[in-house]
Amino acid sequence: MLLSTMILQAAAGAALGKAGAAIGAAIAAIAAAFGIGNIGKAALEAGARQPEKADSYRLTAIIIGALVEGACLFAILVCLIGK
Repeated sequence: MLLSTMILQAAAGAALGKAGAAIGAAIAAIAAAFGIGNIGKAALEAGARQPEKADSYRLTAIIIGALVEGACLFAILVCLIGK
């Protein structure tokens, strides 16, 4: 009886760990999407105010978006590996 209880508790703990990792990865992805959306919005607004510098703003937005996406990928990997 004691062995079966221990096995069930271990299985439940593993399932909670996987669920926590999935929730953490989802939160990281949502946060990155929100951040990239704000970057795009700010770049468009800046380009509308100064059209002659729109190319510079676009390039800066692409670079910052790539950095945010890299941080998101790292957070997802940490969540999924560190379960």
